[in-house]
Order: sequence, then structure tokens, then C-alpha cells
Amino acid sequence: MSRILIVEDEESIAELEKDYLELSGFEVEIENDGEQGLHMALHEDFDLVILDLMLPGVDGFEICRKVREVKNTPIIMVSAKKEDIDKIRGLGLGADDYITKPFSPSEMVARVKAHLARYERLIGSGVPDNEIIEIRGLKIDKTARRVWVNGEEKNFTTKEFDLVTFLAQNPNHVFTKEELFNKIWDMESIGDIATVTVHIKKIREKIEFNTAKPQYIETIWGVGYRFKV
Repeated sequence: MSRILIVEDEESIAELEKDYLELSGFEVEIENDGEQGLHMALHEDFDLVILDLMLPGVDGFEICRKVREVKNTPIIMVSAKKEDIDKIRGLGLGADDYITKPFSPSEMVARVKAHLARYERLIGSGVPDNEIIEIRGLKIDKTARRVWVNGEEKNFTTKEFDLVTFLAQNPNHVFTKEELFNKIWDMESIGDIATVTVHIKKIREKIEFNTAKPQYIETIWGVGYRFKV
């Protein structure tokens, strides 16, 4: 559940904002004083801050400036001032949005949702990192299906990539040609298992410094292949 901080000295407005946000499933905290609002914004974890400009103690501009020094939390400024200079100043200090009073509470909720969604996209929230295999200078990005050797990207065919990835994911395990053929080509008896040998040769040409003395894919004579770690 996303947690919202409202820093607003007009209690009736703050409570109205809170009611609408809570109805939309947000957890909401209210602070009516600027100094305390700044303290909460800096020292507690909120997903978004709704910040009034005219506050006792510390004004919204100063709160925005200090929060932006240490956090990228989305900030929506709220003010009765309609002058462009205040809006420009607020956005220039790092606010993500600026709403003038009076405003529709449902519009505010819509803006909150939009900024939270945008922020989640920016930080990649909920998006898993690419799955990476790294072994002695060899880097395999399973998600992007890309391969680098000592920082240089190498082009792999689909089956070459599947084969080297499978071996790298099962280090020191010796696989027969039949096992590799069945696993990668997904066929029991159709085709020629010699294609495994051909693909291993092509992979070695791309990842090995010396194909005669491979450091990654080792041939176990009379058995098959293994990926050394």
C-alpha cells in the first residue's frame, strides 16, 4: 500500500484530501506544521508528498528544496496562489506537479496515481532485474539474450545462445551429446546429434581465447561436455 504524506495547515482541506486518498486505497499521514512536515518527509518513508506552500514554521518551497537534496519522492505542490512565478519556482525546486486551490479531490487522486505510476516506472519498481550469468569474463544476459566476452559483445544464434546458457547454468555437470540435443533441440530421435558438436565448435570460436585449450566448455572424451568454473 502506497503511503502519502499531506503537509497542509488547513485541516478541513487536509482531511478531505485524506478521505479521498484512503478511499482509493492509500495510507495517509497529515502534518499541519511546516517544520514537523519537513521532519517527517526527511525521516520517514513516504511514496509521495502533497505539499501546501503557505505553512507555519517552514514554507513549502523550503520543504521541497530540502527533500530534493536527499530524496526523489514525488512531490505535488498545492497553493491558492495562481501566479506563474510560484509555479515556476516550485517546479524549479523539484516539485513534480502544482495544483491551485480550489481543486477537485478526484483530480488530485488521479494526479497522485499518475505520479506514483510514473515514479515506479522510473525506478523499475516491480520489474525484475535482468537475469545475468557472469563467469570469468563471460557475461550472459538471459533476459536480453545477449553475450559479452571481456566486455565485447558477441552475436549468437538462438540455439547457440540456448546451448551456452544451459551449460553455464549447470557448471561442472557433464552432459552427453544426446542429453544436450534433447534438451536444446527438444527432439527425442529426429535430427542428427552431430549438430551439438558443430554448435559447441561455433560457441568456442566466440567465447574461448584459445579453442585448442578451452577455458569454458571442456570436452570429456567418450562422454560429452561440461562448463568449467
